[in-house]
Amino acid sequence: MARPREFDETAAVEKAMHAFWERGYEATSTQDLCEATGLGRSSVYNTFTSKRALFRRSLTHYTATQLDKRQAILDGPGTAAERIAAVLDSAIEDDLEERRRGCLVVNTLAELGLPDDEVGAALRADTERNLTMFAECAREGVLDGSLRDGLEPAEVAEFLLSTTSGLRVMARRGTGRESMHAVADIALSALTR
Repeated sequence: MARPREFDETAAVEKAMHAFWERGYEATSTQDLCEATGLGRSSVYNTFTSKRALFRRSLTHYTATQLDKRQAILDGPGTAAERIAAVLDSAIEDDLEERRRGCLVVNTLAELGLPDDEVGAALRADTERNLTMFAECAREGVLDGSLRDGLEPAEVAEFLLSTTSGLRVMARRGTGRESMHAVADIALSALTR
């Protein structure tokens, strides 16, 4: 009879997520995952089946957390322009607090591209939800007058996703806070003038 699991699977996914975030997919070994999660090799494989499956779970956990946080900001108080400014600020400050690791999604896209598997599906789902959230905020911004008339919400969404991703890369390469905020200000001014 199999022994019941004696660990918190969600906590193990969270710890694995940080290992992948710190090192990247390829550079994170099974031993690294064992050390990060506190699990033995057999527990890692019996629970998650493979390194790739654990990575997908880690990526999905990361994106859900990040998307919920971004959605809360975009649904918050203020004009659409103020909420977009808050998202840009959050991208900068979160990265500086996270030891300049960048964004796990952006890092994964840079490392793996967009694979045709469950990891790729998780990356595509993250992109689509981001674009949907940003486009809705852009529509609201044109209506509330805080964004320029004539802006196409889908194009604004692509611009904002590219800008937030770029800010995360800037943090990873060591760019200072002031320079990052200057870029965010330029991006916002492109939408509000």
